[in-house]
Amino acid sequence: MKPSSKARLYLHNHNVATLATSDGGYPWAAAIFYASDDHILYFLSSPTSRHSLNLTQNPQVAVTIQEDYSDWLDIKGVQIEGVASEISGSEEQRARTLYGQKFPVIGLIAQAPAAIVKALAKVRWYKIVPQKMYFIDNSLGLGNRDEIELPLSEKGR
Repeated sequence: MKPSSKARLYLHNHNVATLATSDGGYPWAAAIFYASDDHILYFLSSPTSRHSLNLTQNPQVAVTIQEDYSDWLDIKGVQIEGVASEISGSEEQRARTLYGQKFPVIGLIAQAPAAIVKALAKVRWYKIVPQKMYFIDNSLGLGNRDEIELPLSEKGR
């Protein structure tokens, strides 16, 4: 399987990413639930969260997705350098659909607990478009990291 296919499958099969943002030279990292469309990630967050506020000042982000491995030779994961932005309209609808498919509690909002419904009323939707992406697979050798060739169509989204 090609590294780009491995990366897409890894993104699809995992749920939590670590999003690194910065503002004025002060870095910040936060765990986010995400849904993916090829290599693009979609997430929701409070517009007053530190990472969302950072994005308004500096849209450049870094992202990692990996499991909590105990053996170095088992380590696999994705590293991303990209641009994050708030979305709305048809893009937000696409994100909501993908997110609802991955996380049914969001897709079936009428059946969601009241606390989730209340929280969702306050969130904004975001996307992360990778500029560079790497797939790490230490089963192929310690430090094995393949750069993923990203389609120009994704970089321009």
